[in-house]
Amino acid sequence: MKDLIISVFNIFKYTGRFFTLIRNFFLNLLLLLVFIAIIMAFIPGEVLQVPPGTVLRLDISGDIVEEKKLLNSLETLLEESFTPDVPKRETALQDILDIINEAASDDRIAVLLLNLKDMGHAGMNQLQNIGQALEHFKETGKTVVAAEDYYTQSQYFLASYANTISVNPMGGVDIHGLGVYRLYFKDAIEKLEINYNIFKVGTYKSALEPFTRNSMSPADQQQNELWLSALWQIYTDEIAKQRNISLDALRYYTDNIAEALNSTHGNTAQLALETGLVDQIATRHEATSYLASITPEPSESPHILSSTDYLELITPSFNEDTSEEAKVGLIIAEGTILPGKQPPGMIGGDSLAKLIKKARESKEVKALVLRINSGGGSAFASEVIRQELLELKKSDKPIVVSMGTVAASGAYWIAADANEIWASPATITGSIGIFGAIPTFEKTLATLGVYRDGIGTTPLAAGLDITQPLPDQLKRAIQQTIVYNYDQFLQIVANGRNLDKSRVAELAQGRVYDGQTAVTLGLVDKLGSLEDAIGAAAGLANLKTFTTEYIRPPVSVKDHFLQFFTTGFAFLGKTSVSSNPVVVRLKNTLVNRLNEILLFDDPRGVYAQCLVNLTW
Repeated sequence: MKDLIISVFNIFKYTGRFFTLIRNFFLNLLLLLVFIAIIMAFIPGEVLQVPPGTVLRLDISGDIVEEKKLLNSLETLLEESFTPDVPKRETALQDILDIINEAASDDRIAVLLLNLKDMGHAGMNQLQNIGQALEHFKETGKTVVAAEDYYTQSQYFLASYANTISVNPMGGVDIHGLGVYRLYFKDAIEKLEINYNIFKVGTYKSALEPFTRNSMSPADQQQNELWLSALWQIYTDEIAKQRNISLDALRYYTDNIAEALNSTHGNTAQLALETGLVDQIATRHEATSYLASITPEPSESPHILSSTDYLELITPSFNEDTSEEAKVGLIIAEGTILPGKQPPGMIGGDSLAKLIKKARESKEVKALVLRINSGGGSAFASEVIRQELLELKKSDKPIVVSMGTVAASGAYWIAADANEIWASPATITGSIGIFGAIPTFEKTLATLGVYRDGIGTTPLAAGLDITQPLPDQLKRAIQQTIVYNYDQFLQIVANGRNLDKSRVAELAQGRVYDGQTAVTLGLVDKLGSLEDAIGAAAGLANLKTFTTEYIRPPVSVKDHFLQFFTTGFAFLGKTSVSSNPVVVRLKNTLVNRLNEILLFDDPRGVYAQCLVNLTW
């Protein structure tokens, strides 16, 4: 018996030692990687040479965003060291514009090569801004070239600005139209016995339709058709203009692709050439040879510089500025609006309010531009931000809102009180409406034989308990709150936009508008870019000379390490399967839908959100 006890004890002892060894191994490995990263950070890099006649490759990788999510320098360094060929997750719009504009005046850069193969999601207005920068580049007498194996719809929009467009013999150009498609869960929710309690105001407030229907409602179809048609008109008009082809030819290509392919026996590249969408069909080697032939000093192999490297050599348009001269502050607000503090990529009520307060208290900042790219979110967080903006207005500092791809619902709640609102014709805005959604799972639990019961001092003593049905009194109270908040939303817009409340009520009901229509209706003041909005803010503050300063939250060492440990080494697990475009598209769709559900965390369960997911 004694021997048995000793044997069991030894098993546990050596098992513990084994796990201690494994733990120490991984901790030591992590420390080694940190040590290597720190050393590499201090090793001076090779000085980049930019000889005359250089071809600048504009690498647009991942989604185009207004502000990149927090990615610590250590992870970035490790990613670049161990997986240099993996596409970047995001590219900042302003970085792209800075690169193009700097290259336009750089005598060493002769040709701009668009590298679009890894480009992800992009808003129409973002593509237009990049297109305008490409136009300016060409006006200097320099050449823009696009040479891809295949062009998606959004990629081709940018490619259309090129002087020469090449496509691989096995490639083609996909132009198929714009759409809004969602997953609908009504039957699934019923099968799971989930009781979804819906509270809303607004005929067109469709954010909750995926939970209450199996298909898009006629009202939602009607409003989506209007703004989709406006954006599609912008797209086709610009393509026709840049490629000097008729709208009828483009319409035939998109609407009758199968019939059109009969003339080329199924050859998509040849069809693109005959339609005028591309200038030449070329293999990758032939495309490189063409690049070499159009440089000032033709050679067999042109000198190609990546835009990532070039970005390190130039000064950003907007940066943190410690000088004491007059400034226009610039704050980026991108993502879902949530309560509390949130990292870049989301809008935190407290986080954004703190940045606005910083602008208010700064002696150098004389005006503020708030760049918004958001479909809304928490009504409470939106109001926290709006209240801080009102405090800034009291300090006689003008506020100009510059709308990005979308600035709707809660984002419009924030924007309404600005001195001026600027948008692009392709901006999606409006969606003035409120909703609440509270699922309860009493039926789901009952199917498993699980029940909840008890007693309290009042009818509502149980509070908001998702394991029980909502009491009728609580339902009525929530609906009254929704109605009150909707009325408050109408009043905010009426006051901020100087409109009669009755007129706002006509425009509201959750209806979505494109930027051009919003200007006509008085919801937006002017059409223009971020640069235009900054100029307008300076004008309102009577500034003759000024600099523009990014106002950003400080990133502490703690934030870097937390970000590192939470993201871990996920980037090392990338596989060829995960890069499959079909798998990636499906994964992104499911993740986006889950985010729409899981990010509902307003303290009162009240939301002003517009879920616009444009399908390119």
